[in-house]
Amino acid sequence: MNVRKAIIPAAGYGTRSLPITKVLPKEMFPIAGKPAIHYIVEEAVAAGIEEVLIIVSRNKNVILDYFDRSLELEAFLAINNKEYLLEKTTLPKVHIQYIRQPFARGLGDAVLLGERFAHGEPFAVLLPDDFFVTGGGVGALEQLVERFYKTGKSTVAVQKMEKADLHQYGVIKPGQAQSGEASDITDIVEKPKVDPPSDLAVCGRYVFTPELFSCLHSVLPGAGGEIQLTDGIRSMLKTSPCEALEVKGTRFDLGKEEEYYRLIEHYLKNR
Repeated sequence: MNVRKAIIPAAGYGTRSLPITKVLPKEMFPIAGKPAIHYIVEEAVAAGIEEVLIIVSRNKNVILDYFDRSLELEAFLAINNKEYLLEKTTLPKVHIQYIRQPFARGLGDAVLLGERFAHGEPFAVLLPDDFFVTGGGVGALEQLVERFYKTGKSTVAVQKMEKADLHQYGVIKPGQAQSGEASDITDIVEKPKVDPPSDLAVCGRYVFTPELFSCLHSVLPGAGGEIQLTDGIRSMLKTSPCEALEVKGTRFDLGKEEEYYRLIEHYLKNR
């Protein structure tokens, strides 16, 4: 079955980027003239996604406005003979839906809100904090989708990281290595404080079979008192296989100021 649907959780408070995130969601941080979430949706479309569900909260209405038409702007440009600027307002060609996460109960809870949207199909998850530049190659999500079509297994994107940084991420314990730089996941730990199971950190791109939802239903609050997606994956491993794929490309964490600036610098140099 094709991966046609993607969930983008965008309901968080963005506390790492305060104070600007009091008024501007981090998903709307500008990168070379477009908000970050625009690139994330484009990545999904490039991977064959036809429908996107964006999980928002009460203070994220600007995301809905961005992906809507502005009739006032179009009329203004027409009156002033500036229709040529309309191409700058072109949006990714994909059907977008929205749902609110009423309480900040964690990433796992946000993904669970997409159960009806997925409707029993395999689906992707893209975290807008994680931004990938693949240098004109295959996008991060597309790499996962291609792997899923070969195996039919849930697939999680990982990259090697320094041990000092692993406590900030979910970290997998790899099992038997498969072809194509993928390996079976035997365990996964959310933000390990000591003794991480490997140097492979989960980095914001996933393709799941619908079995994940039943596992998330049974997950208890974990790290930070939240429903963790990592714990849902860990539960799923008991009954369904899951692979980790080392995705090719440079990853930027938009929640880290220095990485955000480096990403802008990259786009300015390569416009």
